[in-house]
Amino acid sequence: MNEIIAIIIAAVLSWLNFVLIDTWMGLPEKPGVKGADVIGRSVLKRGGNLAGGFFQGNIVCSPDASAGTLLSSAACYTIGTPEGGLIAALLVYIGNRLCADPGYAGTTGALTITAIIFATSYIGIGPADFIVGMVLAIVIIQGLHHPLASKLLGKIAKKMGRHTTLT
Repeated sequence: MNEIIAIIIAAVLSWLNFVLIDTWMGLPEKPGVKGADVIGRSVLKRGGNLAGGFFQGNIVCSPDASAGTLLSSAACYTIGTPEGGLIAALLVYIGNRLCADPGYAGTTGALTITAIIFATSYIGIGPADFIVGMVLAIVIIQGLHHPLASKLLGKIAKKMGRHTTLT
């Protein structure tokens, strides 16, 4: 498969994995820490969506989901699929418990991205493509335009019943 196409597909799958799991786990509903509240309200002041801002703030302040999926991709690349991804998911789980993080978004994301990498390896999309794709997905969610990205994240949260009730 063409490497550029493989990276684009990996980025889309990584973005969907990241956003859907984190939304399902409730990241847009409320800030988990003070920093997420500050970021969410700052994004709202700049014309964004509060739920999307909370999502972005929770990711910045507790990056276990993005780190877990990147770690899984890298582990699948170096150790093999699915063994590497399972080891990465275990490490993310242990890290969350050490930090008393009540969520399982990172562990869940690490497990699902491992399954996705395993499945797509049969059509020529490998773990290295997912490493690049996940970086692109994170940049799109966090780095391009916070208010616009927060509006999209807020719409997804609303459709999934996870929009914030805070004002």
